[in-house]
Amino acid sequence: MAMTRKTITITNQMDDWVKGLVESGKYGNDSEYIRDLIRKDQSREDNLETLRNLLIEGEQSGPGDRGVTEIWNEAEERHLAENA
Repeated sequence: MAMTRKTITITNQMDDWVKGLVESGKYGNDSEYIRDLIRKDQSREDNLETLRNLLIEGEQSGPGDRGVTEIWNEAEERHLAENA
């Protein structure tokens, strides 16, 4: 994978934070931490986009024909099945 060098400026407090993470062994170096932050942010944005699309789809589908009790019972059944 091709790499591009970037220069960033951060506060002393942020630098101390990053150094602490590297010294703890959680990350090998500063760049590894920054790349991890970017990957997490990309994933968060992807998840938000998926959620937005699902909300739009739900809104456009119109009102359902099930009652609150039926929906709640189904949700409870799914929860129990997933956590069994």
